[in-house]
Parts: sequence; structure tokens; C-alpha cells
Amino acid sequence: MQLDKQIAAVLQQFREIPEPDYSQVDAVQYRQFSDNLLPAIPGDPMSEVRELRVAGAEGELEARLYRPLEQDDLPLLVYFHGGGFVMGNLDTHDNLCRSLARQCEAVVVSVAYRLAPEHKFPAAPLDCYAATCWLVEHATALGFDGSRLAVAGDSAGGNLALAVSQLAAQRKGPKIGYQCLFYPVTDAACDSQSFEDFAEGYLLSAAAMRWFWQQYLQEAVQADDPLASPLRAENLADLPPTTLITAGFDPLMDEGEALAACLRDAGVPIRLRRCEGMVHGFISMAPFVEAAAQALTDACADVRGALR
Repeated sequence: MQLDKQIAAVLQQFREIPEPDYSQVDAVQYRQFSDNLLPAIPGDPMSEVRELRVAGAEGELEARLYRPLEQDDLPLLVYFHGGGFVMGNLDTHDNLCRSLARQCEAVVVSVAYRLAPEHKFPAAPLDCYAATCWLVEHATALGFDGSRLAVAGDSAGGNLALAVSQLAAQRKGPKIGYQCLFYPVTDAACDSQSFEDFAEGYLLSAAAMRWFWQQYLQEAVQADDPLASPLRAENLADLPPTTLITAGFDPLMDEGEALAACLRDAGVPIRLRRCEGMVHGFISMAPFVEAAAQALTDACADVRGALR
């Protein structure tokens, strides 16, 4: 297995940025640095982009609605951004959400859930579930079809999409028709073979992921909660059909593929695709990495077909 040439060029640019000493890192300062590391790339034009205030678990949250076509009967895709539960915002994932809206032919709403360490688990999954419920309840007013619903996310956002699907199954609604997970975080253990194989040098390091978990969980015992570590859930049979994308040079590869196996064993229709030459975070590189753009197009085709 070899790194994609375009990905290798991206990694070369990051090699000059030293990895911080995570025992000394201030989370808020690190968030500000990371969220502004890359310049924003203009995305696909939309029929409408609207700033929203949606319900969270303990108050309103910011969200952004993307409408690709001038229609009020499009399906809904609720998106949760990555960033280790600590970083990321509506702007860091604006380009990706525009691409999702256009290629899925759906209204996409990106949700700015509360971040750790200021708001530790389970604030984020409860926010994401509350926001999803609110959006479905207000579908008519916002101009989309809330009965055709999918959730999606990358990395920590994939973990949160899984949490929303679990909560929707437990609480009997809303009905989620599909979930699309890009290299999801699925287990707090951080002890898989891919964690060892790709510990350093591939954008997400093993040390960074362990630090994210330390910021996110209030106490170590929460690692066993399926809303934090969906790989530890006793029953995944009620989850929706799933597309799950992993990257070949990613510490999280093994835990993502282990979750795909658990979903398959539970009888959930699952499409697993390992993108061999890619690294963690690659789906956001679709504007300048051809293989990432193709992976995104393929995933969107799955979502679009499921929501028709």
C-alpha cells in the first residue's frame, strides 16, 4: 500500500509544523490555531445558505442550512463536523457541506454542537440528537422533507452521527433512513493495530487522538458508554443502512472497519470502502485530491439513492 501522490504532497506541507506537547496544550488556543490553519476554499454555489438557531440539549445552537436547488421537497441530511470533539466549526466544513448538498441532492444542515473540554460527554451527542429532532419538527417551515432523513459526519462527527442513530432507535424517532460515516471514531481504547502502524506522520497522530479523548470524557468509565464508543454497543441491529469510509493510513482505520463488521453481523446493510492511499481527514481535501473527490462522489451516490 502506498500513499496517494497528492496526499503525500499535502503531508509534506504539514511536516514543518511540530506536534505539540499534549501535556501542555491549552485546548482553546489549540482550537483557534487548528481551525484557522487552512484558508477557506470557496465551495459550490447554493440556491440558499441560511444561518439557523436550532435546539440543543440545553439551549440553542448555531447551524447552517444549505439548499442546492430551489425546491421545498428535498430530503434532509444532518451533518456533524469532525475535530476530535474539541475543534471544528461551521466554517471549517462549509466547503464539504456544499458538496454534500449538491451531490446528495438534499438540504444539508450542519450543526455546531457544544465542544469539549468546556462541554464534556454527553453534551455533544445530546445536542446533535436534539438538533436533529428540532429540524424534523420544523421541516415544513424550513422547506424540506423531514420524513426522508439521513445523518452524516467525519471522524468525531461520524461518532456523533452514530450516537444520533442510536438515540433515535432507543427513543423511537425520528426515523433515520441512512447514515454516512467518514473514518468515524468508534472506540476510546485507542489500542488497535492501525493505531500502532500509523501513530505518527499521517495528520492525525495516536497521541492527538488520546488527548482528544481525555478532553471529551468526564471520567474513564464513560469510555464504555455506547454513545461514546459505539463499537462497545451490545446491539446495533436497529441502526440505519450505512456507508462507512476508512482511510488506509489512518490510526482509526481498524476501529472503523471493526464497527462495519459489527453492523454487518447485526444485519444492518453496510457498504464499507477503504480508500487505500488516503489519510485521516481526506474527505475535506476533495477540492484538491482527485481520489478524495471520487470517494465523496461515491458516498453521495449512496445517500442520494437511499433518500429517493
